[in-house]
Amino acid sequence: MSHDDARPTARGGFLSRTAVLGVYLPALVFELGIGAVVPVVAVRAVELGADLATAGVLAALLGVGQLLADLPAGALAARIGDRAAMLVASAVSVVALVGCALADRVALLAVGVLALGAANAVFLLARQSYVTGITPVLYRARALSTLGGVGRIGVFLGPFLGAAVVHLTATPAAFWLAVATTALAVVVLVAVPDVEGPERVRGARASVLAVARDHRHVLVTLGGAVLLVGAVRGARQQVVPLWGEHLGLAPATTSLLFGVAGALDVLLFYPAGRVMDRRGRLAVAVPSMLLMAAAMLVLPTTTTAAGLAAVAMLLGAGNGVSSGLLMTLGSDVAPPDRRSAFLGVWRLLQDSGVAAGPLVVSAGAALGSLAAGVLATGAIGVAAAGALARTVPRWSVHASRRTRVAAGLRPDGRPAAPDGSAPGP
Repeated sequence: MSHDDARPTARGGFLSRTAVLGVYLPALVFELGIGAVVPVVAVRAVELGADLATAGVLAALLGVGQLLADLPAGALAARIGDRAAMLVASAVSVVALVGCALADRVALLAVGVLALGAANAVFLLARQSYVTGITPVLYRARALSTLGGVGRIGVFLGPFLGAAVVHLTATPAAFWLAVATTALAVVVLVAVPDVEGPERVRGARASVLAVARDHRHVLVTLGGAVLLVGAVRGARQQVVPLWGEHLGLAPATTSLLFGVAGALDVLLFYPAGRVMDRRGRLAVAVPSMLLMAAAMLVLPTTTTAAGLAAVAMLLGAGNGVSSGLLMTLGSDVAPPDRRSAFLGVWRLLQDSGVAAGPLVVSAGAALGSLAAGVLATGAIGVAAAGALARTVPRWSVHASRRTRVAAGLRPDGRPAAPDGSAPGP
């Protein structure tokens, strides 16, 4: 038996135990570290002598680093493989986090945060490509929504762990906590065997730019919808705290509302994937965007903490329902032999939207009307729903039950018989 034949595989209705340990556990502990670090970057910058504006810039560098590294991440994963890319990203993250913990100047902290964002981009892309490769297509949405949900759990719990260690020691302790969790991710990745699966294709290397050129039509059309979805998601994280400040709510109250919305977000990731696998991607894509758009459009009418709480929960539900949506769509349309390179371009579109969303809200506030910025984001949500409804069926045979049948598949995704009838089980 060859070495490849001896590898465990993704089997049965979902992933094998080895695949779960080799993907979901590292994703969880890696994102725990990211979640612990995000809230303290600005605080540490102020401690090192930065003013509030500079501290805000440093806090944004994590997203900037991720955005800048999306295309190189695809190229790296395509060259060295998904698991190797995850290991490289984790190792770079450890170095960056140690640098942040030891930084005694704002400039050094900035370099560390930027490098951490770049490493995060590589890790996110590589784990998506890897899960896609080892998972049967019938369970792809569940596998990827679970991957997204595990990441959200880590980001949700990380700040609590970070706050605990900072309270007991000092601000740099949050970075040291992240060093420990990221090192644990490395250990797990090394210890758990590689996994083979039905979508693991070892194709020829291709440059990211060549892949973008060859697949420009799907990237412009469906990719445009992805950018709009990213903008709504990015704005979601900003509108509740800003409107709470607008209403004069206590910071603790606003944080509690944000936390409740985050908990609802985390709870819905698996049902979202199950619906996408059984009913098609559109069954989740359009309702989730309309739900978030409705919440954005209603938000400016709220005048109390109870009203803001209702809107925050609506936003959390909409975001939770869409968990794994963009990863699933990207994996649906990515060419199997050049998946990593394609996903680098895909994640660039997604992350560009996430970065642009808060700018729309901020632009409204800068022009004197926070409500106008929020309403504009609601309009983007409506546009995103329309763009998804129009473009997803064009590019993905998994868009809905109807398009599956039209593509020669049974509603459950299995191949139809040559005469069009459903074959036996």
